[in-house]
Amino acid sequence: MSGIRGCMIMRPWGYGIWQELQRILDAEIRRTGHENVYFPLFIPLSYIEKEAAHVEGFAREMAVVTHHRLEQKDGRLLPASPLREPLVVRPTSETVIGAAMAKWINSWRDLPLLLNQWANVVRWEMRPRIFLRTTEFLWQEGHTAHVDRQDAQQETRKMLAVYRNFLEDTLAIPVLSGAKPASERFPGAVDTLCVEAMMQDGKALQAGTSHYLGNNFAQAAGIRFTARDGEKHFVHTTSWGVTSRLIGALIMVHGDDNGLRVPPRVAPRHVVIVTASNADAALNAYADELCQRLCAIRFDAHRQIVGNVDRRDLRLGEKNWSWVKKGVPLIVNIGKRELENRTVSFSRRDRAPQEKINLASDLFVSQVQDMLDEIQQNYFNRASDFLAQHTQRGLSTYADFEQAYSNDVFPRPFLHVKWCGGEQCQAQAEKLAVTIRCIPFEQSDTAGRCIICAQAAKLDVVFAQSY
Repeated sequence: MSGIRGCMIMRPWGYGIWQELQRILDAEIRRTGHENVYFPLFIPLSYIEKEAAHVEGFAREMAVVTHHRLEQKDGRLLPASPLREPLVVRPTSETVIGAAMAKWINSWRDLPLLLNQWANVVRWEMRPRIFLRTTEFLWQEGHTAHVDRQDAQQETRKMLAVYRNFLEDTLAIPVLSGAKPASERFPGAVDTLCVEAMMQDGKALQAGTSHYLGNNFAQAAGIRFTARDGEKHFVHTTSWGVTSRLIGALIMVHGDDNGLRVPPRVAPRHVVIVTASNADAALNAYADELCQRLCAIRFDAHRQIVGNVDRRDLRLGEKNWSWVKKGVPLIVNIGKRELENRTVSFSRRDRAPQEKINLASDLFVSQVQDMLDEIQQNYFNRASDFLAQHTQRGLSTYADFEQAYSNDVFPRPFLHVKWCGGEQCQAQAEKLAVTIRCIPFEQSDTAGRCIICAQAAKLDVVFAQSY
């Protein structure tokens, strides 16, 4: 517990997952031409006030600094000096980055401007959930400016594709991608695109968003440029981001009754070698030699295999179980028998912990990279199968809709159905705690009836319950 409502402490293993996630995704973002920056945590209230729709969307979640000094009075420390202008603790950075862009951008030659920031943000959550909705969380936020709508919309789609590929290839989480309905868009956005993942209880988790902001923020911040024809125009902007809720997604998609199962591509350690606490010099030397051989192997394009030897003064079973709970992909046990035979006994986290495999150490070293790749793929395949098994299509009546979310259905399904586009039907669905998670990019273009009101449908959508 952090001692602060809605805030969490990330211990080394959890923060290690975030660091690996950040390192890989950052490389992908920079590969697309974006540069990293850092902006202040505090945003003047006057900046926020310039964008009315943005303020309305975030007003209830904003934390505000009104004083800058404490004084001791009657044995207590009390705020003493009011600020001339209140400061909002960063809920997102469109306004403060927009103010800087207005100074940096002068002509079409300055565009596109492609920025990215890794930071923390604060949104005062009424009902916090660990990793999913916390008052303070870590995230990545991209902010870009473009000459026209077409270029900005291409950016919005491109970065959503980066997120989708990252989630599926690195976190082994299959996702659906599409657009949000108007009622679910980011405050101030023209369009919000999203990737949605299914958790093991069937609920949806918004795993990433990419927003086309039109020139709404540009007009509020005065971000204008001189075009080739000499005329002044407002830029078109985008913003996009993912957060530390991706760790929550990883836990809920891959975890089992024994704890976490971490995909090897973001595991802080790929292999842990466990020895008895009273191991002799020869056994310790064998463990160290094995670890060095493993750590010399390149796992993927981003890093080499990471391993260590666990010599803690604990019982073997306790040490093994601690690594099972953390989700280490491969746990290796070596004792006197393994030393004598130059073998290893190990378990794979994608299988039952009790399932032990014995191999000659040379063979294990030669196969370890393939095993890690296989574990990564197995996690993705299992999650993909689960998503497919709990996705329903072709339902046509509201009675079918109600039945899909009745109390005796678990896990709750994703429903690919028809929708008329009406807000009243959205409100009706919300009575069952169900929302439109996305409007898929790929539409069937076939006639049909709205699942809620039975009127002529306009769109294929995905309904689900969510976090």
